[in-house]
Amino acid sequence: MSTTPLGVTGYGVYLPLWRVDRKDIGSALGTPAGRGTRSVAGYDEDSTSMGVEAALAALDGAPAPAGLVYATATPGYADKTNAGIVHAALALDQSVPAWDFSGAARSGMGAITAAADAAAAGRPTLAVLSDIRTGLPSSAEEKDGGDGASALLFGTGDGVVAELIGRGSASAEFLDRWRVPGETASKVWEERFAEGIYRELALDAVDAALKEAGLTRSDVDRVGVAGLHRRAVGVVTKTLASDAAVIDDLAATVGATGTAQPGILLASALDDAAPGETILIVQLGDGADAVLLRTTAALATYRDARTTPGVAEQLGYGRTIGYQRFLTWRGFLRRESPRRPDPDRPAAPPSSRNAQWKFGLAGSRCTECGTRHMPAIRVCRSCKAVDRMERERIAGERGTIATYQADLLAYTLSPPLIGSAIDFDGGGRLMCEITDADAAALKIGDPVEMTFRRFYTTSDGVHNYFWKARPARGAVAATKEA
Repeated sequence: MSTTPLGVTGYGVYLPLWRVDRKDIGSALGTPAGRGTRSVAGYDEDSTSMGVEAALAALDGAPAPAGLVYATATPGYADKTNAGIVHAALALDQSVPAWDFSGAARSGMGAITAAADAAAAGRPTLAVLSDIRTGLPSSAEEKDGGDGASALLFGTGDGVVAELIGRGSASAEFLDRWRVPGETASKVWEERFAEGIYRELALDAVDAALKEAGLTRSDVDRVGVAGLHRRAVGVVTKTLASDAAVIDDLAATVGATGTAQPGILLASALDDAAPGETILIVQLGDGADAVLLRTTAALATYRDARTTPGVAEQLGYGRTIGYQRFLTWRGFLRRESPRRPDPDRPAAPPSSRNAQWKFGLAGSRCTECGTRHMPAIRVCRSCKAVDRMERERIAGERGTIATYQADLLAYTLSPPLIGSAIDFDGGGRLMCEITDADAAALKIGDPVEMTFRRFYTTSDGVHNYFWKARPARGAVAATKEA
């Protein structure tokens, strides 16, 4: 083995602001739904937009990767590379390749493996894992699932915060969970059938990872088990927990996040792990995969320098919504829309010409007088200088609300639509929407940050992505009802 450490050099998690209380699900449907909450992607979020949020957190203060792999079981597009949208939103150089791993929850661990292998070959690579778990009303998937995203940047050298020391895998063909193209919800075989199969496969994968690392189970300090088969997750966790502390799988607050879950579990462990701890992450899904990592002395320095919120902080931001709104956002409850024209379809040519603005949120600053323009223009509005502009990315900056208005008649799945003018700390003003906010609680001067969102989807399936403002997460107050 190489003496140069290989492993995680950056990580990030995105948990949507919204939660549904399982008691509300049970009360509405007259069936037991358990306790706690599940996370819910907003009406203007999908797996791609959440992946961008997690990726931005993982790249906080880190150099741009040499590769990008994006994994999800719920892609926004088929026949089109969703990773390309993430690539554009991160403003990566066009020489950086971007690939999709999609179709099943296990693709998340596949992306992690691919990113690690690429980093070992000298190409630091970002693995972005994202998922939206949707089930039919009253289904186990509806109440036990959850939405979220994670991102892991793999590299080598002194910047490694968690060294990859062992991997193991066990695959087998059996019918547990499936969803045919075009269906919105998965079907599941009787749970007891796969429970024992998963246990044996998981132990084989774990033993292989331990053998590669030269360790035994008693050497593991923390263990986290991810998977959509909740009975199997419980059994495997109980089997492995005798020798290690269990990483909370967030089932009571977030739910099982499918493709994203291995990265979320690892990030949760890294948020408070000490140097020298050995962490085991196992994923169950059409087989089992296990990765072993050991934290390094660089982890504490990395956490101190990070400006994005960790898993525990994001859990604290959670705000509940009613079950009816959840069903509306998911498309299971159709409501009459405002009597206004539907939004126009975004056209491919102008979207391509303005990709730096539409996806990367890059404006321009005049080199003559310093005025910033959003979007980028050729002629300065202040000094009238022509073609004296430099591109400048705004996505990571905070701003303040200069003015805003709540519109109950505009087209949106979650009225009112809040239009605003945002003044940025680095200069410039942007007219945009505000999301994840209560219009009655907003005030002029409130701090905001930018977030990548899906504005709407047209009747022929074109997703319109752009940026919105949201209340700065450090200023979000947890409330019971949105």
